[in-house]
Amino acid sequence: MSSHVTAGRPGSGDFDAARNRHEELAAEVERHRQLYNRDDAPVISDAEYDALMRELIALEETYPVLRTQDSPSQQVGGDVSSLFASVQHAERLLSLDNAFDGEELTAWANRITAEVPEASYLCELKIDGLAVNLTYENGVLVRGATRGDGRTGEDITPNVRTIAEVPDRLTGTPEYPVPEFIEVRGEVFMTTESFARLNADRMAENARITELNEQRAAEGKRLQKLLPMYANPRNAAAGSLRQKDAAETAKRALSMTVYGVGARRGFEPTHQSQGYAALQAWGLPTSRYWKVVDDLDGVREYIRYYHDHRHDVVHEIDGVVIKIDETSAQRRLGSTTRAPRWAIAYKYPPEEVTTLLRDIKVSVGRTGRATPYAVLEPVRVAGSEVEFATLHNQDVVKAKGVLIGDRVVVRKAGDVIPEIVGPVEGARTGAEREFVMPHDCPECGTELRPMAEGDIDLRCPNARSCPAQLRERLAYLTGRSCLDIDGLGYVAATALVQPLEPKTPPLRDEGDLFDLTLEKLLPIRSLVLDPDSGLPKKDPKTGGDKEVAYFATKDGKPKKGTVELLANLEKAKSQELWRIVNGLSIRHVGPVAARALATEFGDLDAIFAADEATLAGVDGVGPTIAAAVRQWYEEDWHREILEKWRRAGVEFVQEPEEGVSKNLAGVTVVITGTLEGWTRDGAAEAVRLRGGKVSGSVSKKTSFVVVGDSPGSKYDKAVQLGVPVLEVDGFAELLGNGPDAARAAARNPVESEDAQS
Repeated sequence: MSSHVTAGRPGSGDFDAARNRHEELAAEVERHRQLYNRDDAPVISDAEYDALMRELIALEETYPVLRTQDSPSQQVGGDVSSLFASVQHAERLLSLDNAFDGEELTAWANRITAEVPEASYLCELKIDGLAVNLTYENGVLVRGATRGDGRTGEDITPNVRTIAEVPDRLTGTPEYPVPEFIEVRGEVFMTTESFARLNADRMAENARITELNEQRAAEGKRLQKLLPMYANPRNAAAGSLRQKDAAETAKRALSMTVYGVGARRGFEPTHQSQGYAALQAWGLPTSRYWKVVDDLDGVREYIRYYHDHRHDVVHEIDGVVIKIDETSAQRRLGSTTRAPRWAIAYKYPPEEVTTLLRDIKVSVGRTGRATPYAVLEPVRVAGSEVEFATLHNQDVVKAKGVLIGDRVVVRKAGDVIPEIVGPVEGARTGAEREFVMPHDCPECGTELRPMAEGDIDLRCPNARSCPAQLRERLAYLTGRSCLDIDGLGYVAATALVQPLEPKTPPLRDEGDLFDLTLEKLLPIRSLVLDPDSGLPKKDPKTGGDKEVAYFATKDGKPKKGTVELLANLEKAKSQELWRIVNGLSIRHVGPVAARALATEFGDLDAIFAADEATLAGVDGVGPTIAAAVRQWYEEDWHREILEKWRRAGVEFVQEPEEGVSKNLAGVTVVITGTLEGWTRDGAAEAVRLRGGKVSGSVSKKTSFVVVGDSPGSKYDKAVQLGVPVLEVDGFAELLGNGPDAARAAARNPVESEDAQS
């Protein structure tokens, strides 16, 4: 936008457009601010709100005349709800300005150091909760109030008293006597574990309500409304704290962390960090994650650390708060109308967004399980674009209360798996429609049904011939954790199972895998699929689905990858026994159980000759897996697969490794990070061959943690528990000479670690 501005006055025609856009933005931001702060019912994500506010501020910086006292950029919080009595804060609760990247953080620090050159910085985590002000007189809690608009909040004293960490009376020490009067600022939150439990309880209750509603509908009675799912821990905490009945609040497992003081008499700290020491001495719940650093490099290091470890913290965080530690410098820098100049919030990229739920479709997996999944308006979350999210089963869809056409809250569970948290009910238009679980398999038309009494999941019983199940089983069988056949992934599996030509697929079931030849592969034509979504790509010329001769070049000769595929199939005939067992897609049998069976019996025929009790007695197997193994083998066509493989030359006997001692019997190892000279699977297999156990999590029972580059939270847990830590050389010592030699080579993690908090 180009403009000519003199002393804040517009000088071009662009101003009219800017003013109109500013009015639109101001109204929209104000509406969302009230929904978030007053009603605890936001209809957009924090990231979307931040984007609107940034656009509004950018217009005001270009045209300062638009920055009036009633602009949302000059306001703090939201209006006070009429549900509670209003109370005046003795000192205003301000908001924080935000930095969204390193450049904005540097610009803020440059402004600070220009006025306060010798300042040090206090870094702490930005808890995603509800700001609360506690007032103590002569050490006695007299009031708890929400932030409100910064000057006036809601009196929620009875509800605050239900929070276990909040003391009714402060306890003084000789160094920090209890002040005559003090306002303590903090954040009320719900831990991620408590939040998950709350929503799980709501889902269970919704499942009960849904079942009851089906009976009521049949009887013509009024239906009971489902409980809304909480979109995130912040909304859950805010909704819990604003219960009219404090007994209801007490049921919600709320927590609080205090991070500062407002008005006070009888206490004047010289540093923010000294204030935290006093708050802790008085018995108030302070954070253990804050850290004072000398310069901006220390701030950046703290930001980087908790960006990588944000899920190791018990509560949700959306960034880091950076404050000048010296209170004399804070006073010198002062505040704007809405935020202190001596503090800023560095916001991490959003992990939670809202988007449109376009449709709900159903996929069928390798064991026949029919799984609803969400088709979303593509949206960027936690650094990648998301277009699909699982919905697990039809009961979960009902319990979450999502409708096709809803705006929904999407997040990545553990930064990896996209999931829908719930609908944004306030954004509904009435055009949304309910999802209906299909009666028949969407790929083969067989009636879906539970496979056992009490099963929630519906499955397609056409295990052998359903193209979806065969495609998924084949892709799994040839994957890294099974036969590890390069060149035969999901897209190639689809070409083999569901080709356009020839009409008869070359694979009837997995038994035909090792009978593939060039003569069978070259005629295959298939759709070109997107490897991420599994959906056909479009031909830009015709607009239809794109077709290709998958294994042959345009002149009909085998592609280089086709020749390599046949060579890789030949190599796979001598793969490790546990990989073959894992690749059979026996229900409940994964890599751990497959390894246990292969190690115990050493022969595929011996595994299937064993009775159920013998199988169940194997360490790591048990009765459920044993029953599944026997049930799998009782199917005629499963035995036919094994016979075809036997005739093709697949080896079913695991030869013992020569020259490898079992020197790690009773040793449990955790491997984390990138280990030079090893793949993760190779390192784990080396431990198992020597009789050791490889675990995915660190505990007091862990013998060693082997670390490579970028080890992550498992290394931190080892430090915390004092578990011996081995690098590459120490790992070699462990494999070659056993645990005693490895302990001598281990570093002392406690002494070498510079704690973050």
